[in-house]
Amino acid sequence: MGLWAWPILVQAKIPADQLAKLPPPASRTVDFDKDIRPILEASCVKCHGRGKSKGGFQLDTRETFLKDGDSGPAVKLGDSAGSYLIHLVSGLDEDDIMPQKGSRLTAEQVGLLRAWVDQQLPWTAGVTFAREPHRNLKPHRPELPPASDEARRPLDRLVWDYFRRHGVLPGAPVDDRTFARRVFLDVVGLLPSPEELSGFLADGSPDKRERLVSRLLADTPRYSQHWLTFWNDLLRNDYKGTGYIDGGREQVTQWLYASLKNNRRYDEFVRELVSPGEKGPKGFTKGIVWRGTINASQTPQMQAAQNIAQVFLGVNLKCASCHDSFIDDWQLADAYGMAGIYADDKLDMVQCDKPLGKHAPVKFLFPELGGISDDAPKSERIARLAQLMVDPANGRLPRTIVNRLWARFFGAGLVEPIDVMQNPAWSQDLLDWLAEDLVEHGYDLKRTMELILTSRTYQLPAVNLGDGADKSFVFRGPAVRRLTAEQFRDALGQLTGVWYDRPESGLDSLLLEKSAVAAALPAEAYWIWSDPHAAQAVPPQTVYFRKVFTLAEVPSEAFLVAHADNSFRLWVNGRQARKEGDGSWNETSVVDVRPYLVAGTNTLAVEAVNGGSDPNPAGFLGYLRVGPRPKPGASAADRPMADLGTDATWTTSTNRVEGWQKPEFDASGWGMAQVLGSASMEPWQVADTFVSVAMGRSAVGTVRASLVAADPLAVALGRPNREQVTSSRPSTATTIQMLELTNGGTLAKLIQTGASKLVDAAQPAGVLIGGVFSRGLGRSPTEEEAGLTQSLLGDKPAPDAVEDLLWSVAMLPEFQLIY
Repeated sequence: MGLWAWPILVQAKIPADQLAKLPPPASRTVDFDKDIRPILEASCVKCHGRGKSKGGFQLDTRETFLKDGDSGPAVKLGDSAGSYLIHLVSGLDEDDIMPQKGSRLTAEQVGLLRAWVDQQLPWTAGVTFAREPHRNLKPHRPELPPASDEARRPLDRLVWDYFRRHGVLPGAPVDDRTFARRVFLDVVGLLPSPEELSGFLADGSPDKRERLVSRLLADTPRYSQHWLTFWNDLLRNDYKGTGYIDGGREQVTQWLYASLKNNRRYDEFVRELVSPGEKGPKGFTKGIVWRGTINASQTPQMQAAQNIAQVFLGVNLKCASCHDSFIDDWQLADAYGMAGIYADDKLDMVQCDKPLGKHAPVKFLFPELGGISDDAPKSERIARLAQLMVDPANGRLPRTIVNRLWARFFGAGLVEPIDVMQNPAWSQDLLDWLAEDLVEHGYDLKRTMELILTSRTYQLPAVNLGDGADKSFVFRGPAVRRLTAEQFRDALGQLTGVWYDRPESGLDSLLLEKSAVAAALPAEAYWIWSDPHAAQAVPPQTVYFRKVFTLAEVPSEAFLVAHADNSFRLWVNGRQARKEGDGSWNETSVVDVRPYLVAGTNTLAVEAVNGGSDPNPAGFLGYLRVGPRPKPGASAADRPMADLGTDATWTTSTNRVEGWQKPEFDASGWGMAQVLGSASMEPWQVADTFVSVAMGRSAVGTVRASLVAADPLAVALGRPNREQVTSSRPSTATTIQMLELTNGGTLAKLIQTGASKLVDAAQPAGVLIGGVFSRGLGRSPTEEEAGLTQSLLGDKPAPDAVEDLLWSVAMLPEFQLIY
């Protein structure tokens, strides 16, 4: 607590005999900078400086120091014995002493303060304890240093100038193999496949690294699925967890994926998150509606203020949401000013859970950029905030995001910690140049990524930062980084061929890229229900559908593409393929059903729910796509004859009978489904989306870790629960991670399954070994490694021996780290 952290209420008259106990004033002339300033900075500034005024007392400047507090003047110039300040710090009254907590001032310190008051309060000119000006707020484009043979690009010219000034001799660029692995993991989150790597290594073009970066950034499916993780952490977006069960939290997944896929302008990205309107991504500013009694600093409005400030402005308001912050200049009124923008009524300020009986005026964190009317309707206040956030005068917005991207690619930010953008950058010119370039080129984040990834700076050898950058940090190149939980799991998928079975509810459609042209479906598909008038309105109810069909063989791929008003669950041959029933009638769901199909007779079973409390439209529209899409111009014989859609041949019932999903169930008493109309019918009109997804191509890759909820392995490796904003994950290994990587059940089962798949492929030991090293490490085994693994596997590899090989490769630093 600061020296005068508690309000000065009443100046009690101190008896003469008590005054006689005051430590005597120092007998010499005091020096403000050497004697007084250290006392004020150590004991007072946190509560009475930086614009704060506990008890009405403020010491930003000499002038504010001399102003009356809530109980009158703190000092009487030339009369230290009669100054209330001296009475408080001397401890003459045990019931009224400062500081209330912590170490009291020594007699020598009190004597220095007495002499200072008696000597008319001398104050060094220009010294202030006022709030520091906001750093990284004003737009500024720096002059570029001259180009050189080693540094031709603007980014490199700035870094090489920094190297020159700090005596750093940069190393030679990393080799092609190291560069390819680094940039693949950074852009799409995956290891380069053996084919991709060999093609890059064989390319003799001088610009092949630039072309590889461009190609990866243009790889929309893989890029988008990888960067979902980055933004899910920042936006507190997840697929399961606190708040989702009771509706106290909303996903922004579909909107986020579309934004990444379309490379949405960053200013528009921010604007929609801050001011989502009725149809926008409301989940971010809604935050989590916690159940039960919570601290006032965690109300939905305060969460909105905290999240917006931290994610987009690099400001941590968590301390200031409870009281004036002790670690920076942000005050309780600042947090409540931002939170009030999202409040339906004026917010009463609460300090450490104690109501103050007043409210803070609505305001932006940087009022110098513009104001927000306290009396404006909520929607107008939010719209005004969004406008201020993306205003070209707000230089903090672009600086915060380019700092996050730099930290992502280099292991440490230009500003550290990355959520404290008030700190100086290790290269202010580099931060400013990247931010202004982003703004000047339409807030195109992919362009900024390309500038960074094609720089010689990014291609420098990796350095070991240990636990991260500290105050003595000097940039020398990218840091050695650990794979994220998602990257590690996906790398295991590439190594073993074992991926997740299916994405979370609502994410099925992310695995298909829509067809560019909506073609006709090979088979008809109609909206169906048990009542022929369901398109107009039927009571809320659950309806059950079945369809039996035959396959000559198990296809290479098979998807059910569906719309349901309101939701559905799916069983294939008695096995549940879609568990969650949540969804929206205008959302195209795609369920991978291939793992459940058999050669011969198959049964689809659908439980469709019409929700709500009043009669409303209901329907189910589905299309089973069997096998890959035929190439243009293919003959009728090449078309997938097993494709089928929902129609009058499906059977239906409104009565749930035990075992109705199973193939052996006798559905002879069920009726036939009622056809409501085509996919384009009112009120749904989903034909274009439905057909383009059904006729689309498979997405690159399979079901990746970014598309599913965290499993024990992901949690152990640092994937957060996303109940709080996570801007960076811990870089040091923990005990739980070491335990999970040595004997964790999730990892053990994954490797066991992968080993069985490799053994089933019946490859010679040499081929199997080469494939594991090539997929996992991007190289062939050394002569020593080949000999050891050959002796381990023998001529006919057994599953347990292959397991040992997979464990050995997956535990190598070469596999787990980005160099």
